[in-house]
Amino acid sequence: KRLLRAVGEAIRDFAMIQDGDRLLLGLSGGKDSLTLLHILLDLQRRAPVRFEVAAATVDPQAESFDPRGLSAYCRALGVRHHLLSEPVLETAQRVQPTSICAFCSRMRRGMLYGCVRANGYTALVLAHHLDDLAESFVMSAFNNGRLRTMKGHYTTGGGGGASALRVLRPLCYAREPDLRAFARETALPVIE
Repeated sequence: KRLLRAVGEAIRDFAMIQDGDRLLLGLSGGKDSLTLLHILLDLQRRAPVRFEVAAATVDPQAESFDPRGLSAYCRALGVRHHLLSEPVLETAQRVQPTSICAFCSRMRRGMLYGCVRANGYTALVLAHHLDDLAESFVMSAFNNGRLRTMKGHYTTGGGGGASALRVLRPLCYAREPDLRAFARETALPVIE
């Protein structure tokens, strides 16, 4: 209940979901995105507005990560699933960016943005929670000398035109221990 309340408050405070929205959730297979998938499906049944939920997973083509089971899991929940496969790590090693983490993150996000646009979704939903936002704030302060963090709801690209893309973080008020507890209690198929 605490998670549902936190997500409901964030959606209301930031006017995240509008009637007729087609949401694409970035589904990594971790506890946060799997929990958010279930919360969105619950809200979809009870919310006063109509909205669709689909999911997309980026497969970086790394031996240690096999996301194929997520397609069957989504199918069982009645959720359309896009599996986006690119050699992310191989590309990072070839390009040799200053920060591999930042490079891979931008690459994955770009693939998700492309999926949103190619399939007519109205917003990309990411599963960053309050602890992630706090960590981002501290890292920005120490590494960049700026007091910044991720936003709960923003529009990127296109100058507000047709190519503009809404990005939502409905877990921005949720705490990681609550997400961990939900994943454990419901035995979510978390990819380690």
